[in-house]
Amino acid sequence: MQSIGERLEEARKKKGISIREAAEATKIRGDYLSQFENNRFDINLTEIYVRGFLRSYATYLKLSGDKILNDYASLGRGEARPRQPSREIYGRMDVSIASADDRGDPAVAEETPPPQVAHRQPAVSRGSSVSAGPAIDPATLFKVGKLVGGLAILLLFLWAVMAIINSTKSSNVVRNPPVTAVKPAVTAPAVERTITLIALNPVRVTVVARNEDESEGDEIFSGTLTRGQSQIVPWPAVGSLYIKANAGENLQIEYKGKRYGSQFTGNGRAKM
Repeated sequence: MQSIGERLEEARKKKGISIREAAEATKIRGDYLSQFENNRFDINLTEIYVRGFLRSYATYLKLSGDKILNDYASLGRGEARPRQPSREIYGRMDVSIASADDRGDPAVAEETPPPQVAHRQPAVSRGSSVSAGPAIDPATLFKVGKLVGGLAILLLFLWAVMAIINSTKSSNVVRNPPVTAVKPAVTAPAVERTITLIALNPVRVTVVARNEDESEGDEIFSGTLTRGQSQIVPWPAVGSLYIKANAGENLQIEYKGKRYGSQFTGNGRAKM
């Protein structure tokens, strides 16, 4: 079965298109496209942009964007992986316990009560004085304290690891529906949306993410569209977009099969 990169490269070469031509047509950097064709998806972008660029490139090459993204999801991209506990702590505990056994430390053997304890009288009248038992070897106390301390450190470390894992999972899970945290295949379609920019006449367009404080965030697309040209742009699952153009009357926006005007003329900005 061909990999994602092999299918993309084969489809591009069948059309006789170079990486540079594909980059100019999709407005996606050529080095990103080259990385995709070599099955390397770590391009220092957030997961939503990687998936959006993959869909745009697949659509441009007349491939099924959904099939490409499903195969991409099957690679386990974007899943949180639990961290393994440090071997150093286990190593120290094993060495300390093993060393006590190997040396035949008499302090450990002395943990067994001496025979005369069995002959002590259990009944003691109230108010009578009780003689002190045999003294505990300080070496034994040190070994026990060392073991208890090691176990406490191990439990604290495991608790910290579980807290990090739960925090990572909760930050990556879409809250509707709750089962999406368990089944990545269900969450994949809900992670992304797209809009299509359509030029009625030449127009320069820039699309950026909108932050919660209404400021402009990361740039998603920037380029000039000629008359009749359309451009698919990924829309993050959470948040809004700012669409800026130098001639708003020359731009239409298509979302879920419906077209909308830019709501402004000349140089301006619209919010999606």
